Amino acid sequence: MNFVWIAVAAVVVLAIFYIIMGSVVRKKNQTRLDELEERKESLLDLPVLEEVEEVKLMHLVGQSQNTFREWNQKWLDISTSSYADLEEQILEIENMNEGLRFLKAKNFLVTAEHQLSYMEQEVEDIRNGLKDLRESEERNSLAVQEALDVYEELKVRLEESKNLFDCAADSIYEQLYNIEIEFTQFVTLNTTGDPIEAREVLIKAEQHTFELRESMEKIPQFVEELKEIFPSQLDEIDAGYHKLLKQKYVFPDKTIKERILKAKEEIKDSLDELKKTELNSVEAMNHSVDAEINALYDVFETEINARKYVLVNREQVQEYIEHAKENNRKLLIELDHVSQSYTLNNNELGRTRGYQSEIEELEKRKDRLLPQMDDHGLAYSEVRRFFEDCYKILDDIEKNQVSISEDVKSLRMGEKEVSGKLEDFEFQLRNIKRFVEKQRLPGLPSEYLEYFFVASDRIEELANELNRIRINIDELKQLAQYSSEDVDRLKQKTDELVDSAALAEQMMQYANRYRYTHRRIGDAIDKSLLLFTNEYRYKESLDEIGTALNEVEPGAFDRIENFYYNNRNLA
Repeated sequence: MNFVWIAVAAVVVLAIFYIIMGSVVRKKNQTRLDELEERKESLLDLPVLEEVEEVKLMHLVGQSQNTFREWNQKWLDISTSSYADLEEQILEIENMNEGLRFLKAKNFLVTAEHQLSYMEQEVEDIRNGLKDLRESEERNSLAVQEALDVYEELKVRLEESKNLFDCAADSIYEQLYNIEIEFTQFVTLNTTGDPIEAREVLIKAEQHTFELRESMEKIPQFVEELKEIFPSQLDEIDAGYHKLLKQKYVFPDKTIKERILKAKEEIKDSLDELKKTELNSVEAMNHSVDAEINALYDVFETEINARKYVLVNREQVQEYIEHAKENNRKLLIELDHVSQSYTLNNNELGRTRGYQSEIEELEKRKDRLLPQMDDHGLAYSEVRRFFEDCYKILDDIEKNQVSISEDVKSLRMGEKEVSGKLEDFEFQLRNIKRFVEKQRLPGLPSEYLEYFFVASDRIEELANELNRIRINIDELKQLAQYSSEDVDRLKQKTDELVDSAALAEQMMQYANRYRYTHRRIGDAIDKSLLLFTNEYRYKESLDEIGTALNEVEPGAFDRIENFYYNNRNLA
């Protein structure tokens, strides 16, 4: 029984929940239905029909009429079938909502709202299209005025300044006539009720008008170039060419006359293109002619400037060659003298003889070219290039001559420097020998003596090399470097030898206090003394006594060693 009552209670609760939720959904659906109804009525209240009638009264024809029919048909479809279908959907949704099928009604509402949004957009497009048709004639009238003003301006300009356009005038007249036909066609279409097609014609007329205006702005400059500037420049070039030939100028380019004639032919071709108002071709040809004229001017300017340069530098080049020859002669004498005392390791003689050959070759070329130039068989520009090459080559030669001369001088300085080092090495070797003797050691180990004799022999070898009749300074410097390293190494080994001997003696003296109390110390002293006195192995002697002392008195070795090095100057 309890289970039955629970089930009944659950059913009652669900029923109440359903009724409450249904009431809420039904109320929301009704709100949306009211909004949908208002939008539908607002759409129907738009003055689309009046706008259609207004355009219809314009009695459009052609493309404009076809466009109007399309917009009118769209409006008829929406205002009849689409509108009726929407009303039927709204009525069905209302029945669903009242019949407690409010969830289904909610889904149908979404479809109806989408349908109405589509209709609203379509109506907006229709109204914009009708508006465009109504205003197209007015827009055409305003647009054509600007183009007509430009057209009239071009006509007046051509009549008043026909000479500025020269051979292009007939082509311009023809283009103006064609533009006038396009404007007439536009007026006819616009006034007979086809503003759309009229607009297409107007766009072409405008384009042709503005293109012609742009062309007419360029043509006078082209005419001036082709009729006045280029011809006068070419005449000037032709006259200048003959004048320079009379003055015995020689030109490397033997086609100057042909180039002048070719430029004149290009002017004729460009005028033919100008006559047809093919301005892109005219511009390209004029650019080519202008570039050729500038190039011809450059040819003349090059030779005129070259003549001035040659006249100014003729004597200077000769003097520079003589100067280089004399420097080379002196350098060869100096090298010959120096080579008797020094070995020349950098091919100084060969290089200097090579400079002599270069200088002689330059002089031969000069002696060959200048008579040709004087006999008017060679262009000044070619001689100028030779002179410029001469300066560059002679500059390089002189720089190398100076470098070789300085290197030769450095040989004597190098010899003097090595000689000074030799004296220093000998002095250091004597000092080392005296220092070791002063230590009154029982003898010297063979290893140390080997270092001493190596350094001594190297210094002796250096002295012998310095006393040679012909010195190789590079080998001498290398030998001096080896000698320096040997002396430094000997000094290091001397310090190690003396320090080890002195420390071994001090360690043994200090260790005597433990000789009779520690057998290990006694044995170490005996062995250390044997190594010191008989075998001259001072380092091993120090290690032996030092190790034993540290075993008996830890830290004693370091303490004695530190004291020794800190008071070394007192020894």
